[in-house]
Amino acid sequence: MAEPIDFYFDFSSPYGYFMAEKIDALAEAHGRTARWRPYLLGAVYKVTGDVPLPSKPLKGEYAKRDFERSARFLGLTCRIPQAFPIGTQVAARAYYWLEDNDPALARRFALAALRAYFVDGRDISQEAAVLDIAAAAGADRAALAEALAGEAIRQRLKDECAQAIERGVFGSPFVIIDGEPFWGVDRIPQIERWLATGGF
Repeated sequence: MAEPIDFYFDFSSPYGYFMAEKIDALAEAHGRTARWRPYLLGAVYKVTGDVPLPSKPLKGEYAKRDFERSARFLGLTCRIPQAFPIGTQVAARAYYWLEDNDPALARRFALAALRAYFVDGRDISQEAAVLDIAAAAGADRAALAEALAGEAIRQRLKDECAQAIERGVFGSPFVIIDGEPFWGVDRIPQIERWLATGGF
């Protein structure tokens, strides 16, 4: 079995959401699986000195238009929420705790959380919203709430962010296939050819 594809994303990234809707089918079509790795773009910005795309002069206004146009192009729905961007520590921590207990549940939660934010406009920076979404996906709400209050899951996310940066990850989505990095949902055609041909 070929190595899994590593899929890094921030829960507050529209482009990360778009890739989340596509990556599993893309991997499966080429006999692979995708390993979802949520992390925090804020941790990257501390290294690069960058700022969130929507706050950049000129680029920010273009990006807001591109988010919705790209969604339409990919056959998806995206409405930029009123609170955007947001901190996604709680959602990412929840994902890793769920993954340690039930990887399939973690995946369902992640996709549900992304859709809740980018389709329904729910503020997933709030713990109550994250717990509601996880419980609806099948998680034990009380057990997850207890885990989120602990230091272990906070450290786990810090470690995941550090490992991502160590691997050269700096954006969302960021896909790594057998050591080859691809940044951006617009790299899907390159990813498809890479998987089909073994590289080019």
